[in-house]
Amino acid sequence: MSYDLAVWEGERSEDDAAAAQCFRGLYDRFVDTEEPTVPPAERIAAFVAALLERWPDLAEDDDDTAPWSTAPLIGEARGPLIYFPMRWSMADEASAHAAEVAASMGLNCFDPQARRLRP
Repeated sequence: MSYDLAVWEGERSEDDAAAAQCFRGLYDRFVDTEEPTVPPAERIAAFVAALLERWPDLAEDDDDTAPWSTAPLIGEARGPLIYFPMRWSMADEASAHAAEVAASMGLNCFDPQARRLRP
């Protein structure tokens, strides 16, 4: 079982419903599409790099400490969006850290399971 988190560039949504709508639009445009994959935006790539400063990429995790459920993590990034899974057992700590990093970088962080913005 995994826990998913979405982070994207753009103005902060006014509420959770607006964020859910924005996420759905970005997901449809960049993830659930037949179009070629769009490379990650610079700020999204920087966000991923910041996460990997704390925990290694899953493919490089010899000690089984990474919370990610996919590798490479940057592979989940598409244009202005990254939608990525993490291990359920580490979701609280890893998602809180990811939300903190996103906020510090002026990015939106959205929990699709709870349908709410973080933090």
